[in-house]
Amino acid sequence: MDTNDLSRETHTAIIDTAERFHHDLTLQFGVLAGDCQSDNEYLNESESMIKGWLTDWDLEEAIMEIFFDNHPSKMDFKKILDKLLINIEIVRKTPVEKRKFDLW
Repeated sequence: MDTNDLSRETHTAIIDTAERFHHDLTLQFGVLAGDCQSDNEYLNESESMIKGWLTDWDLEEAIMEIFFDNHPSKMDFKKILDKLLINIEIVRKTPVEKRKFDLW
């Protein structure tokens, strides 16, 4: 799927939030959408990716891997990842049939 196929709620929660933080982070979530078949799958995969960065990687290593230039601090990166996880939980409270899919 393409990011344009995501619900408004999911797009705002993940893509727009990541973009406000740093374009390089947005790219990670954009690429991820290509491997997903549904809005819920995208939420699940995004959550897994974020939790992987928080637990499997040293945050410094993740920062070096994700960001091409203008690297954020570890504290700022952790804050945005925590915010994205909260956003995902909020979107999940809206049943998929009540989400809006007319973003574009």
